[in-house]
Amino acid sequence: MSTTAVPLRPIAKGSLTRLWIGVAAVALAAGGLAWAGQQGVDASPAAFLSQNAHADGVVTTESGLQFKVLSEGTGASPTPADVALVGYKGALLDGTVFDENPQAAMPIDGVVPGFSEGLQKMKKGGKYRLWIPPQLGYGDQAAGPIPAGSVLVFDVTLHDYKSKAELMQIQQQMQQQGAMPPQGGH
Repeated sequence: MSTTAVPLRPIAKGSLTRLWIGVAAVALAAGGLAWAGQQGVDASPAAFLSQNAHADGVVTTESGLQFKVLSEGTGASPTPADVALVGYKGALLDGTVFDENPQAAMPIDGVVPGFSEGLQKMKKGGKYRLWIPPQLGYGDQAAGPIPAGSVLVFDVTLHDYKSKAELMQIQQQMQQQGAMPPQGGH
């Protein structure tokens, strides 16, 4: 049995060095591109809100709340003394959804200040996107899945609202009806 030898050509002097220099150049170029790509992305809440303020249709209030009307409602807006029936989806800037409810009753004065302010700008049937800066949300406190210092992004639909006094009156009427004896009994 004979072995067939395949002759290997010798590596030219300096070829291995040139190969490593080429690999290093590619790595540096990739690192440079990655660094350049990150320069346009500033994850700080202040930088995001500053940039977002110039987006088409975004309104910034005196307090720093930002909102965009996605669909205008009709009628008057709720006040802090009202309870709103809303549908909402709350997310972080990276898109992580932390809460969602298609129909929830919320006292206007019982939610974070930015959400309360946003609800008071809306009208029945309206849909808004709110960007709530940390100082109008949870500030430097973490709240469940929400990290401290987060900008909160909410898509909110205001289905309806009633005053707390109206709701108390409805509740009293229901209690009175429930306390009445059944009619037509023995």
